[in-house]
Amino acid sequence: MEKLVSVSDFLAAQSDRVVLDVRSPGEYSHGHLPGALSFPLFTDEERAAVGTCYKQKGPEPALHLGLELVGPKMAGFVAQAQALAPHRKLAVHCWRGGKRSQSMSWLLRMAGFDVVTLTGGYKAYRQFVREQFEQLPVSLRVLGGKTGSGKTKILHAMKAMGAQVIDLERLANHKGSAFGTIGEPPQPTVEQFENNFYQALAAQDFSKPVWVENESRSIGRVFIPDAFWAKIKSAPLFNIEVPDDARIQNLVSDYVGVDKDALRESFNKIDRKLGGQHLKAAMEALDCDDFATAARIALQYYDKTYSYCLEQSTSPVIHRIAFEYGDPVRIAQALLEAEK
Repeated sequence: MEKLVSVSDFLAAQSDRVVLDVRSPGEYSHGHLPGALSFPLFTDEERAAVGTCYKQKGPEPALHLGLELVGPKMAGFVAQAQALAPHRKLAVHCWRGGKRSQSMSWLLRMAGFDVVTLTGGYKAYRQFVREQFEQLPVSLRVLGGKTGSGKTKILHAMKAMGAQVIDLERLANHKGSAFGTIGEPPQPTVEQFENNFYQALAAQDFSKPVWVENESRSIGRVFIPDAFWAKIKSAPLFNIEVPDDARIQNLVSDYVGVDKDALRESFNKIDRKLGGQHLKAAMEALDCDDFATAARIALQYYDKTYSYCLEQSTSPVIHRIAFEYGDPVRIAQALLEAEK
């Protein structure tokens, strides 16, 4: 008998089951449960053919076509599942909890696997995730500061000290500026970013505060979900100031050694804000490997932008804390003490 479970129970089952996403590869690449393995019943082309058959000829001919396509693959599915889950415990889902997951679950149960199936499929999971961003009782602390302040390093130092931290830029594979893609892997889709973000958020202890960086709503091409963005804007903001020399050193350490063409391309993205003369000076500095001068020029633009955003902040409390040093460990210690 098929074991149908809710989204929350399905996610809990991930701890001791291998999760198989039986949607097509294209559906999986657009967004999937973190940790789920792509185990497609149909290829993208086969899925399209079955869908076309359903629309043009009806459900029965589409069912027969699906059986013709899947039949020769059945032994292979069982062999793959045995290799992936030698303990024979699986969790299976498709898009809406329909025939694809039902068919795969039936086959694997007949082959001796213990299988649970997600009620409502991936569609139900996505609805659950959106609701959770609104409902989870997270208490945020937001770390702000001008570009180059070392906020990400400070957050990592806080985490090492036992604080709860969600690194939004790491989840987005983007540093949150015109230079943000440099040295980063490709960004996830917006949908996958939300899925990964929810997984990180759900792992937190909500009896304790969670620290995040003060980001724009968009981080590269992905977006912080509206419900969580509202929580960020209404949370206490700890805005730090560190010496300019420390900020420039942070930027140099982040970007020195990377492809200078990528740096030139990023400077060109902000050419109108910098002005032609400053852009020319930045390019000349890069030609001479003078990364510090190039960083100093970029900060002229980013400092103005950040100051404006800080003036527009809706945070109920803004703690402005100036440091005479840029050591992320010392700053992390001081912030955790100030937060108590």
